[in-house]
Amino acid sequence: MTNIEQQILELRERLNHYNYHYYVLSQPLISDFEFDKLLAELQQLENENPQYFDPNSPTQRVGSDINQNFTQVKHEYPMLSLGNTYNEGEVADFYNRVAKALNTPFEIVCELKYDGTSISLIYEKGELVRAVTRGDGEKGDDVTGNVRTIRTIPLTLNKSTRQRTDEYEVRIIADSPNHQGIEIPDKFEIRGEILMPWKVFEDLNKEREAQEEPLFANPRNAASGTLKLQNASEVAKRKLDAYLYYMLGENLPADTHSGCLQAASAYGFKISDAVKVCKTLPEVMDYIKYWDKERKNLPVATDGIVLKVNSLTQQKNLGYTAKSPRWAIAYKFQAERALTTLQSVSYQVGRTGAITPVANLDPVQLSGTVVKRASLHNADIIEGLDLHIGDKVYVEKGGEIIPKITGVESSVRDLFAEKVQFITHCPECGTPLVRDEGEAAHYCPNEAHCPPQIKGKMVHFVSRKAMNIDGLGEETIDLLYRNGLARNIADLYRLKLLDLALLERMGEKSGRRILKSLEASKQVPFARVLFALGIRYVGETVAKRLSSKLKSMQALMSASVEELMSIDEIGESIAQSLVAYFAQDENKQLIADLQDIGLQMAIDEQTQPVGSDVLKGKTIVISGTFVQHSRDELKNLIEQHGGKNTGSISKNTSFILAGDNMGPAKLEKATQLGVPLLSEQEFLALIEQNHG
Repeated sequence: MTNIEQQILELRERLNHYNYHYYVLSQPLISDFEFDKLLAELQQLENENPQYFDPNSPTQRVGSDINQNFTQVKHEYPMLSLGNTYNEGEVADFYNRVAKALNTPFEIVCELKYDGTSISLIYEKGELVRAVTRGDGEKGDDVTGNVRTIRTIPLTLNKSTRQRTDEYEVRIIADSPNHQGIEIPDKFEIRGEILMPWKVFEDLNKEREAQEEPLFANPRNAASGTLKLQNASEVAKRKLDAYLYYMLGENLPADTHSGCLQAASAYGFKISDAVKVCKTLPEVMDYIKYWDKERKNLPVATDGIVLKVNSLTQQKNLGYTAKSPRWAIAYKFQAERALTTLQSVSYQVGRTGAITPVANLDPVQLSGTVVKRASLHNADIIEGLDLHIGDKVYVEKGGEIIPKITGVESSVRDLFAEKVQFITHCPECGTPLVRDEGEAAHYCPNEAHCPPQIKGKMVHFVSRKAMNIDGLGEETIDLLYRNGLARNIADLYRLKLLDLALLERMGEKSGRRILKSLEASKQVPFARVLFALGIRYVGETVAKRLSSKLKSMQALMSASVEELMSIDEIGESIAQSLVAYFAQDENKQLIADLQDIGLQMAIDEQTQPVGSDVLKGKTIVISGTFVQHSRDELKNLIEQHGGKNTGSISKNTSFILAGDNMGPAKLEKATQLGVPLLSEQEFLALIEQNHG
């Protein structure tokens, strides 16, 4: 082993050790600065010595931005669902069935049922080799690349020997009555739940709300959606967590479930400290009652208790039904709900003009908080509930962070109660509302003169992902609007230091910071300027796609619906929204003003990669996953060199840029039509050869 390789291995081991203490034990051993310094040192060594690349290196935690198509993987052991119980009587029935079937003493392991998305992790020789979703129980999606970004999931496991250096000590497997001193099995599977902590979930929804994107209903949906993102670097930003709860394999470290969990904890897995071995039914009931209340203080969502027979031999003897094990069952907590009175319905106007109805309720205690309001989402929800003012309504939280009305106690309704009718005009500016065909929401079309829309667009414009203007938050924007200093986006660039300095809670220093940031924003690239305008349906990805293809605001403004729809990933709704936006005189004037101010209204060709015509006239299909470039990068390369990218194979397809895991249907069609396949390396060589 070379000195460089030894240095890399030692750095990886140290960083894994520190990562475990920080994320799993919540006991940081070094500062973030020191950790980042070590990580940067390892990154540099790995970059300089690519022959020592390891997908389980701590440097890979940030994830790749190379898009991935998930492949289906068959589970070695089927991931069966558990039978559910909803009351203590059914728990007692389960306990008695087990007692009768075994006719010998047994223990029940009680553990929290985490409300996330199930995952199966495969380890070989102490290394994570595969992560697979539950799927249909027989097979699931391979999401290994995304799971590697979750810092509470170990990429390499703690060894059962002690090693020392001058600065740190590697943790060893603890001795315990249930741990028989067996080394980490050469191969085993461990299952658990991928979770999004409440705090991360709330922050994510706040960000989505600011962008007027649909909110996630609960952390489970958010975790599941995140795990299926095509871009692992985006997954890394979501800060997912994981709890592991079940080991499977041929050579397990203990003959009890609780012993295996103890060993798994020693290996470096995050195991809940709420696991309890119970010897009697009353102990089980006490556990359920305790956690029904205490779970509300946990940082992650739970929706019940799982009961498992502790002995693995007894589990085997009890066996399985067609759908679930006979040795385990889930007790589901009742979703907490309360009965209160609907006092009124108010309506909020968002940045894009979307109207959101909100139920105003008599205050009621629910899941540890006082609930006064609940979202009604849209007119269809109101109609479906048949709401009347003064109704007694049921409000639930359960796994939901956003309170919702789930039912109406119509039997006590006042005969003269007023039925809730969705409004027909904007509550802020009085403009008649519109509802597009196929849309659930109503909109106010008066975007240029409706105050909440004007202020909302300015807040979006200055946000971090858009123009990133420091010092201009929601309160300051509202203050500028109320004082007549900013009535549209362009007005922000006309602000004077004296105007800002005289504002309430502002001052000269803050004013200078804002003006400096406004001036710096004139260098923000065209794609972000387009995103910052807040055009309906034009998010970050769409803005990048449009700017890359059309190059300038002038070309975008003159494009027809058909021309826009010919661009990859631009559908009819986006195209129509863009054409409608640029058809309005106020928006044309705004663009002209921003151009005069000096904002970037076109791609800087000098900073763009130089292309060629080597692919001119060629139609190319991209399929599979790639190593050196993301799919978006490959699409850009095709366009830069004169080619056209399409999604389907036909007799006109010039060749297929084929990566790993190419879809079998596409491969079969390509063979039938005689369409050639080029690997990523061959494609890059073709470009380089004709461009060098």
